[in-house]
Amino acid sequence: MNIASSRPAVQTTQAWSLWVYRLLDSFAIGYGVMYVTLVLPQYDSDSTFLSFLVALGLFMIAAEFFGLYRDWSAMAFGREAGCTILTWTATTILLLAIGQYSLYTRELSAGALWVWCIVTPILALNARIAYRAIRRMLLRRGVGLKRYAVIGCNPLGLDLVEGISKSEAFHLKFQGYYEDRDAARTQAAIHKQAEVLGRVEDLIAEVKAGRVHVVFITLPMRAEARIQRILAELADSTASVYIVPDVFVFQLMHSRWTNVQGLPVVSVFENPFYGVDGVFKRAVDLSAGTLALLLAAVPMLLIAAAIKLTSRGPIFFKQKRYGLDGKSFDVWKFRSMKVCENGEKVVQATKNDSRLTPIGGLLRKTSLDELPQLFNVLNGTMSLVGPRPHANAHNEFYRRQIDGYMLRHKVKPGITGLAQVNGCRGETETLDKMEKRIRYDHQYIREWSILLDLQILLRTFVVVFKTENAY
Repeated sequence: MNIASSRPAVQTTQAWSLWVYRLLDSFAIGYGVMYVTLVLPQYDSDSTFLSFLVALGLFMIAAEFFGLYRDWSAMAFGREAGCTILTWTATTILLLAIGQYSLYTRELSAGALWVWCIVTPILALNARIAYRAIRRMLLRRGVGLKRYAVIGCNPLGLDLVEGISKSEAFHLKFQGYYEDRDAARTQAAIHKQAEVLGRVEDLIAEVKAGRVHVVFITLPMRAEARIQRILAELADSTASVYIVPDVFVFQLMHSRWTNVQGLPVVSVFENPFYGVDGVFKRAVDLSAGTLALLLAAVPMLLIAAAIKLTSRGPIFFKQKRYGLDGKSFDVWKFRSMKVCENGEKVVQATKNDSRLTPIGGLLRKTSLDELPQLFNVLNGTMSLVGPRPHANAHNEFYRRQIDGYMLRHKVKPGITGLAQVNGCRGETETLDKMEKRIRYDHQYIREWSILLDLQILLRTFVVVFKTENAY
């Protein structure tokens, strides 16, 4: 038999804890219905049980869409709570929509439905809090802990152990590193930081004796022959074995595992806004963007009138910029210059630029010229927070000068960004300045969270009033 041609499908193993989450949510939805029937007996009708089944089914479908059933142990509870509430909100909207076209609507009390909609997420969140507390208590007592070892005393091995130690999600207790190479070949400094217990053959003996339950191999990918020999030895045991590829040598952007027809693949550069995160990001853009536009409506009218009265030309200026996935779009601004450059050559604004209109300098220093980009946010070509879009001519220049420059286009450009609130505004007359801006853009993509977006928005107001490097 040709072994190479009979590759088994690689499947993602779901932890039993994910099924506990499903049971807890099902209990919350069911108990919510029971609570309502006790408080409001008139709600108890032939449709009660059917409503529960429909709601449960809709919730499970919405949960898959929003990514609710993942292991949340290593994440902040706020994100888990937000995802749970969003999933239940979508469920109730769908339930009400279905109810409008069914005969059961007449039997359902609007008041009872409101009680059910409020009680259920409260029950679900409390159940999840209790579950987290129980898991922490059991882990502190050593229940369910497995001993693990790492083959490879190298930076990747150190990073792996540090990452596992910071999370209770893995239920693992570290035994030590095992390495066949001497300290001179694996960096003596690394050996001083790590506890090397012995050679790989010593670990294999520990594994076969049942004293080590999980093994991580962090050898470089080029050591294929060594890895195959180790795997052949470990195959004669019941230990769980994991290969940790040294993809850390690349500049990772929200990498995650997936599979293509059973073949495991890892993304190196990826958009962070998938599942519930993308929904949250867009919801904040729409709600906050709409509110900002309403508040800015009168100032925008006054600015438009001032531009028209003080200089000849259009009120608005649009320019081609690269957006999400490098697709070109028109970014809108109030015209602050006497020229409207939008070709293959675009000259950056400089201090005391002679091209500025009478009020152009004020608009640019206060960033009021950016207000029309709220329309870009609402139509989905921009976000409130993200890497600032550059003119297409500048993109084509800098992509040849700076490694990883185009990675900033893995997300939507923003009206403000991490680079801008850290002083990277205005002219980038040297390559160093642009490189610094790109480093902040990459950091934003790697570390993105809703909280980070809110922090950047708040810091933006402080930066705008300072008007440093803005001209």
